Amino acid sequence: MIKNIWTEWRGLIIFLVVMILFRSAIADWNQVPTGSMKPTILEGDRVIVNKLAYDLRIPLTSVRLADWSQPKRGEIVTFYSPEDEALLIKRVVGIPGDTVELANNALRINDTVAQYARLDDNFVEQMSTYERHRHRFFFEVMPSSRAPIMLRPTTPNAYNSFGPVVVPDEHYLMLGDNRDNSRDSRFIGMIHASRITGRAHTVAFSVDYDNYYLPRGQRFLQTLDDSK
Repeated sequence: MIKNIWTEWRGLIIFLVVMILFRSAIADWNQVPTGSMKPTILEGDRVIVNKLAYDLRIPLTSVRLADWSQPKRGEIVTFYSPEDEALLIKRVVGIPGDTVELANNALRINDTVAQYARLDDNFVEQMSTYERHRHRFFFEVMPSSRAPIMLRPTTPNAYNSFGPVVVPDEHYLMLGDNRDNSRDSRFIGMIHASRITGRAHTVAFSVDYDNYYLPRGQRFLQTLDDSK
């Protein structure tokens, strides 16, 4: 019986095994269900994640076989939350040794204050009318990175202000680009390097949840680092 099943279905079985191992250790595509990374990533985007960006791991495990790089400030990464093991996608804002402070959504890293420039219309036009009226949109510019962000004008509070804090060794401080709607290091703490699963770099394809799941053709194969 088993021999007959193998003979008849071995092509499909081998394909499925190879795909599982490939997605576990080499590259994957992850659906983004929330707006915490707007305006860079929208709900309904399916993003490609390079799982070989930083290290090589045994498939289906977190055991590292080799390391060759570390996440850089400004990169978008996927990782497992220490809070509930959910797979999240955020931007690296602080790397080991950095001193990071956020004051009313103004970022300071190692005594360098971020500069804020007007965001391109192609980012803003993808937002809903409500979001465009309630938020402000900027490029957050640091010496080594430039990130599109959105935020709500408000007074300083526990959500839009913290620090200064020092990022420990082998940890990273993550923030969402949608600064007032992201469960990130402000809530779940610093992220250990072992929890990071890869670097997100491209939108493979996208569907619009609010428009009958129709495809957003203009977002297909859109790079996530073209703002640098």
